[in-house]
Amino acid sequence: MTRDTAKASTATAARDGSETDQPARSFRIGAHEIAARPLEPGLYLVSTPIGNLGDITLRGLETLAGADIIACEDTRVSRVLLDRFGITTRPYAYHEHNAERVGPKLMQALDASKSVALISDAGTPLISDPGYRISQTAIEAGIAVIPIPGASAPMAALVASGLPSDTFLFAGFLPSKDKARRDRYAGFATTEATLMFFESPNRLAASLKSAAEVLGTDRPAAVCRELTKAYEEVRRGTLGELAARYEDESVRGEIVLVIGPGSTPPPSEEDVDALLGKLTADLPAGKAATEAARLTGKPRKDLYARLLAMKAASPEEEA
Repeated sequence: MTRDTAKASTATAARDGSETDQPARSFRIGAHEIAARPLEPGLYLVSTPIGNLGDITLRGLETLAGADIIACEDTRVSRVLLDRFGITTRPYAYHEHNAERVGPKLMQALDASKSVALISDAGTPLISDPGYRISQTAIEAGIAVIPIPGASAPMAALVASGLPSDTFLFAGFLPSKDKARRDRYAGFATTEATLMFFESPNRLAASLKSAAEVLGTDRPAAVCRELTKAYEEVRRGTLGELAARYEDESVRGEIVLVIGPGSTPPPSEEDVDALLGKLTADLPAGKAATEAARLTGKPRKDLYARLLAMKAASPEEEA
Protein backbone atom coordinates (compact mmCIF):
# COMPACT_ATOMS: atom_id res chain seq x y z
CA MET A 1 0.00 0.00 0.00
CA THR A 2 1.40 3.40 -0.99
CA ARG A 3 1.70 6.29 1.46
CA ASP A 4 -1.11 8.23 -0.28
CA THR A 5 -3.35 5.17 -0.26
CA ALA A 6 -2.69 4.62 3.44
CA LYS A 7 -3.55 8.23 4.19
CA ALA A 8 -6.77 8.01 2.19
CA SER A 9 -7.71 4.78 3.96
CA THR A 10 -7.10 6.33 7.38
CA ALA A 11 -9.04 9.47 6.47
CA THR A 12 -12.00 7.39 5.25
CA ALA A 13 -11.98 5.35 8.45
CA ALA A 14 -11.92 8.55 10.51
CA ARG A 15 -14.91 9.90 8.62
CA ASP A 16 -17.13 6.82 8.90
CA GLY A 17 -15.99 5.77 12.38
CA SER A 18 -14.81 2.34 11.22
CA GLU A 19 -11.61 2.38 13.33
CA THR A 20 -12.48 0.03 16.18
CA ASP A 21 -9.38 0.90 18.23
CA GLN A 22 -10.14 4.64 18.28
CA PRO A 23 -11.05 5.69 21.84
CA ALA A 24 -14.23 7.68 22.38
CA ARG A 25 -13.45 11.38 22.51
CA SER A 26 -15.50 14.23 23.88
CA PHE A 27 -15.43 17.64 25.52
CA ARG A 28 -17.62 19.11 28.17
CA ILE A 29 -19.47 22.41 28.45
CA GLY A 30 -20.98 22.76 31.89
CA ALA A 31 -22.89 19.56 32.61
CA HIS A 32 -23.14 18.64 28.92
CA GLU A 33 -20.72 16.16 27.37
CA ILE A 34 -20.35 16.49 23.61
CA ALA A 35 -18.86 13.80 21.38
CA ALA A 36 -15.97 14.79 19.13
CA ARG A 37 -15.41 12.92 15.90
CA PRO A 38 -11.85 11.84 14.97
CA LEU A 39 -10.19 14.35 12.69
CA GLU A 40 -8.87 13.98 9.18
CA PRO A 41 -5.06 13.66 9.17
CA GLY A 42 -3.25 16.99 9.23
CA LEU A 43 -1.80 19.81 11.31
CA TYR A 44 -4.48 21.89 13.04
CA LEU A 45 -3.50 25.38 14.24
CA VAL A 46 -5.97 26.01 17.05
CA SER A 47 -6.48 29.48 18.53
CA THR A 48 -6.93 29.50 22.31
CA PRO A 49 -8.15 32.24 24.68
CA ILE A 50 -5.82 35.14 25.52
CA GLY A 51 -7.25 35.40 29.03
CA ASN A 52 -10.93 34.53 29.30
CA LEU A 53 -11.40 30.77 28.84
CA GLY A 54 -14.93 31.44 27.58
CA ASP A 55 -13.42 32.76 24.34
CA ILE A 56 -12.53 29.27 23.08
CA THR A 57 -14.68 28.37 20.07
CA LEU A 58 -16.82 25.26 19.74
CA ARG A 59 -14.79 24.24 16.73
CA GLY A 60 -11.60 24.71 18.73
CA LEU A 61 -12.90 22.42 21.49
CA GLU A 62 -14.02 19.79 19.01
CA THR A 63 -10.62 19.89 17.31
CA LEU A 64 -8.69 19.56 20.57
CA ALA A 65 -10.90 16.71 21.74
CA GLY A 66 -10.70 14.87 18.42
CA ALA A 67 -6.97 15.25 17.72
CA ASP A 68 -4.60 12.30 18.09
CA ILE A 69 -1.89 14.58 19.51
CA ILE A 70 -1.96 18.01 21.15
CA ALA A 71 1.29 19.99 20.99
CA CYS A 72 1.59 23.11 23.14
CA GLU A 73 4.09 25.65 24.47
CA ASP A 74 3.62 24.87 28.17
CA THR A 75 1.70 21.78 29.28
CA ARG A 76 0.81 23.40 32.61
CA VAL A 77 -0.87 26.35 30.91
CA SER A 78 -2.67 24.21 28.34
CA ARG A 79 -3.80 21.71 30.96
CA VAL A 80 -5.90 24.44 32.61
CA LEU A 81 -7.86 24.92 29.38
CA LEU A 82 -8.17 21.20 28.65
CA ASP A 83 -9.31 20.37 32.18
CA ARG A 84 -11.88 23.17 32.13
CA PHE A 85 -13.61 21.52 29.16
CA GLY A 86 -13.05 17.87 30.06
CA ILE A 87 -10.53 17.06 27.34
CA THR A 88 -8.40 14.17 28.57
CA THR A 89 -5.82 13.96 25.75
CA ARG A 90 -2.35 14.43 27.20
CA PRO A 91 -0.61 17.53 25.77
CA TYR A 92 3.05 17.40 24.69
CA ALA A 93 5.41 20.36 25.00
CA TYR A 94 6.67 21.91 21.76
CA HIS A 95 8.51 25.22 22.09
CA GLU A 96 11.62 27.04 20.90
CA HIS A 97 13.90 25.17 23.30
CA ASN A 98 12.92 21.66 22.18
CA ALA A 99 11.74 22.31 18.61
CA GLU A 100 14.76 20.56 17.08
CA ARG A 101 14.00 17.39 19.06
CA VAL A 102 10.20 17.35 19.19
CA GLY A 103 9.51 18.77 15.72
CA PRO A 104 10.66 15.62 13.88
CA LYS A 105 8.51 13.44 16.18
CA LEU A 106 5.44 15.50 15.34
CA MET A 107 6.29 15.21 11.65
CA GLN A 108 6.54 11.42 12.03
CA ALA A 109 3.05 11.39 13.48
CA LEU A 110 1.74 13.57 10.65
CA ASP A 111 3.45 11.35 8.09
CA ALA A 112 1.71 8.37 9.69
CA SER A 113 -1.66 10.05 8.97
CA LYS A 114 -2.23 11.28 12.52
CA SER A 115 -4.01 14.49 13.43
CA VAL A 116 -1.92 16.99 15.40
CA ALA A 117 -3.43 20.04 17.08
CA LEU A 118 -0.92 22.81 17.74
CA ILE A 119 -1.73 25.48 20.33
CA SER A 120 0.19 28.30 22.00
CA ASP A 121 -0.15 29.47 25.59
CA ALA A 122 -2.64 32.10 24.43
CA GLY A 123 -4.04 33.36 21.16
CA THR A 124 -3.36 32.20 17.64
CA PRO A 125 -0.42 29.80 17.04
CA LEU A 126 2.47 30.97 14.83
CA ILE A 127 1.98 34.61 15.92
CA SER A 128 5.32 35.40 17.63
CA ASP A 129 6.02 31.74 18.48
CA PRO A 130 8.03 28.90 16.87
CA GLY A 131 5.03 27.04 15.48
CA TYR A 132 5.72 28.39 12.00
CA ARG A 133 8.65 25.96 11.69
CA ILE A 134 6.55 22.82 11.82
CA SER A 135 3.87 24.49 9.74
CA GLN A 136 6.40 25.19 6.99
CA THR A 137 7.76 21.66 7.18
CA ALA A 138 4.28 20.18 6.95
CA ILE A 139 3.40 22.32 3.94
CA GLU A 140 6.62 21.31 2.18
CA ALA A 141 5.77 17.64 2.85
CA GLY A 142 2.33 18.02 1.30
CA ILE A 143 0.50 17.62 4.62
CA ALA A 144 -2.73 19.51 5.19
CA VAL A 145 -2.43 22.56 7.47
CA ILE A 146 -5.81 23.69 8.80
CA PRO A 147 -6.36 26.96 10.71
CA ILE A 148 -8.92 26.95 13.53
CA PRO A 149 -9.39 30.70 14.09
CA GLY A 150 -10.25 32.40 17.34
CA ALA A 151 -8.79 34.82 19.87
CA SER A 152 -5.86 37.05 18.90
CA ALA A 153 -4.39 39.79 21.09
CA PRO A 154 -3.34 42.07 18.18
CA MET A 155 -6.79 41.88 16.61
CA ALA A 156 -8.53 42.50 19.93
CA ALA A 157 -6.30 45.51 20.58
CA LEU A 158 -6.84 46.90 17.08
CA VAL A 159 -10.62 46.92 17.31
CA ALA A 160 -10.54 48.28 20.88
CA SER A 161 -8.10 51.09 20.05
CA GLY A 162 -10.48 53.06 17.84
CA LEU A 163 -7.66 53.60 15.34
CA PRO A 164 -7.97 52.96 11.58
CA SER A 165 -8.35 49.26 10.84
CA ASP A 166 -8.48 49.25 7.03
CA THR A 167 -4.67 48.86 6.86
CA PHE A 168 -2.61 47.60 9.77
CA LEU A 169 0.76 46.02 10.57
CA PHE A 170 1.66 43.75 13.49
CA ALA A 171 5.37 44.06 14.26
CA GLY A 172 5.71 41.66 17.21
CA PHE A 173 7.83 42.36 20.28
CA LEU A 174 9.74 45.64 20.51
CA PRO A 175 13.49 45.44 21.24
CA SER A 176 14.52 45.74 24.88
CA LYS A 177 17.36 48.23 24.25
CA ASP A 178 16.43 51.89 23.77
CA LYS A 179 18.59 52.47 20.66
CA ALA A 180 17.19 49.40 18.89
CA ARG A 181 13.66 50.33 19.94
CA ARG A 182 14.04 53.86 18.56
CA ASP A 183 15.41 52.45 15.31
CA ARG A 184 12.40 50.14 15.06
CA TYR A 185 10.02 53.06 15.55
CA ALA A 186 11.94 55.15 13.02
CA GLY A 187 11.66 52.36 10.46
CA PHE A 188 7.88 52.61 10.65
CA ALA A 189 7.68 56.41 10.88
CA THR A 190 6.10 56.89 7.45
CA THR A 191 4.24 53.57 7.25
CA GLU A 192 0.68 54.38 6.27
CA ALA A 193 -0.85 51.70 8.47
CA THR A 194 -1.90 51.33 12.10
CA LEU A 195 1.00 49.70 13.98
CA MET A 196 0.71 47.05 16.69
CA PHE A 197 3.50 45.94 19.02
CA PHE A 198 3.86 43.67 22.05
CA GLU A 199 5.59 45.49 24.90
CA SER A 200 6.76 44.55 28.39
CA PRO A 201 5.04 46.38 31.28
CA ASN A 202 8.47 47.15 32.74
CA ARG A 203 9.49 48.98 29.56
CA LEU A 204 6.19 50.63 28.68
CA ALA A 205 7.02 54.11 30.04
CA ALA A 206 10.40 54.25 28.31
CA SER A 207 8.90 52.83 25.11
CA LEU A 208 6.15 55.46 24.99
CA LYS A 209 8.70 58.22 25.61
CA SER A 210 10.82 56.95 22.71
CA ALA A 211 7.78 56.61 20.45
CA ALA A 212 6.67 60.17 21.19
CA GLU A 213 10.13 61.54 20.44
CA VAL A 214 10.61 59.52 17.25
CA LEU A 215 7.08 59.49 15.80
CA GLY A 216 5.73 62.74 17.22
CA THR A 217 3.84 63.67 20.37
CA ASP A 218 0.58 64.22 18.45
CA ARG A 219 0.46 60.73 16.93
CA PRO A 220 -2.70 58.91 18.18
CA ALA A 221 -2.16 55.67 20.08
CA ALA A 222 -3.68 53.24 22.58
CA VAL A 223 -2.25 51.09 25.36
CA CYS A 224 -4.26 47.87 25.60
CA ARG A 225 -3.52 45.91 28.76
CA GLU A 226 -4.76 42.54 30.06
CA LEU A 227 -7.27 42.14 27.22
CA THR A 228 -10.25 39.85 28.02
CA LYS A 229 -9.05 39.48 31.64
CA ALA A 230 -10.50 40.80 34.89
CA TYR A 231 -8.39 43.98 34.84
CA GLU A 232 -8.71 44.76 31.13
CA GLU A 233 -7.78 48.35 30.37
CA VAL A 234 -7.60 50.41 27.18
CA ARG A 235 -6.15 53.91 27.41
CA ARG A 236 -6.32 56.11 24.34
CA GLY A 237 -4.65 59.42 23.55
CA THR A 238 -1.67 60.91 21.76
CA LEU A 239 1.79 59.43 22.26
CA GLY A 240 2.71 62.53 24.23
CA GLU A 241 -0.28 62.18 26.53
CA LEU A 242 0.27 58.47 27.09
CA ALA A 243 3.99 58.95 27.72
CA ALA A 244 3.20 61.52 30.41
CA ARG A 245 0.48 59.34 31.92
CA TYR A 246 2.68 56.26 32.30
CA GLU A 247 5.89 58.10 33.23
CA ASP A 248 5.57 57.37 36.95
CA GLU A 249 2.97 54.59 36.89
CA SER A 250 3.73 50.98 37.79
CA VAL A 251 2.15 48.64 35.23
CA ARG A 252 1.48 44.91 35.22
CA GLY A 253 0.11 42.45 32.70
CA GLU A 254 0.39 41.78 28.99
CA ILE A 255 0.35 44.84 26.75
CA VAL A 256 -0.36 45.58 23.11
CA LEU A 257 0.70 49.07 22.01
CA VAL A 258 -1.29 50.38 19.04
CA ILE A 259 -0.09 53.46 17.16
CA GLY A 260 -1.97 55.32 14.44
CA PRO A 261 -0.72 55.41 10.85
CA GLY A 262 2.05 57.67 9.67
CA SER A 263 2.24 59.52 6.41
CA THR A 264 4.84 60.04 3.72
CA PRO A 265 6.20 63.60 3.83
CA PRO A 266 5.55 65.62 0.67
CA PRO A 267 8.51 65.77 -1.74
CA SER A 268 10.64 68.91 -1.69
CA GLU A 269 10.78 71.30 -4.65
CA GLU A 270 14.22 69.95 -5.47
CA ASP A 271 12.86 66.37 -5.51
CA VAL A 272 9.98 67.42 -7.81
CA ASP A 273 12.34 69.20 -10.19
CA ALA A 274 14.62 66.16 -10.32
CA LEU A 275 11.66 63.89 -11.04
CA LEU A 276 10.37 66.14 -13.82
CA GLY A 277 13.83 66.30 -15.37
CA LYS A 278 14.08 62.52 -15.34
CA LEU A 279 10.62 61.99 -16.80
CA THR A 280 11.04 64.53 -19.64
CA ALA A 281 14.09 62.63 -20.83
CA ASP A 282 11.74 59.87 -22.05
CA LEU A 283 8.27 61.46 -22.23
CA PRO A 284 6.59 64.49 -23.80
CA ALA A 285 5.89 67.35 -21.40
CA GLY A 286 2.19 66.54 -20.99
CA LYS A 287 2.75 62.88 -20.21
CA ALA A 288 5.66 63.70 -17.92
CA ALA A 289 3.43 66.04 -15.91
CA THR A 290 0.71 63.37 -15.70
CA GLU A 291 3.14 60.73 -14.43
CA ALA A 292 4.69 63.17 -11.94
CA ALA A 293 1.20 63.97 -10.60
CA ARG A 294 0.56 60.26 -10.08
CA LEU A 295 3.85 59.77 -8.24
CA THR A 296 3.74 62.88 -6.05
CA GLY A 297 0.04 63.53 -5.54
CA LYS A 298 0.51 67.13 -6.68
CA PRO A 299 -1.87 68.80 -9.20
CA ARG A 300 -0.97 68.06 -12.81
CA LYS A 301 -1.50 71.64 -13.93
CA ASP A 302 0.99 72.91 -11.33
CA LEU A 303 3.56 70.33 -12.39
CA TYR A 304 3.05 71.16 -16.07
CA ALA A 305 3.54 74.86 -15.34
CA ARG A 306 6.67 74.03 -13.37
CA LEU A 307 7.97 71.95 -16.25
CA LEU A 308 7.45 74.80 -18.72
CA ALA A 309 9.22 77.18 -16.37
CA MET A 310 12.16 74.80 -16.10
CA LYS A 311 12.42 74.58 -19.89
CA ALA A 312 12.24 78.36 -20.22
CA ALA A 313 15.02 78.80 -17.71
CA SER A 314 17.23 76.25 -19.49
CA PRO A 315 16.90 76.77 -23.24
CA GLU A 316 18.36 74.08 -25.46
CA GLU A 317 21.85 74.77 -26.74
CA GLU A 318 22.10 75.66 -30.41
CA ALA A 319 23.36 72.90 -32.60
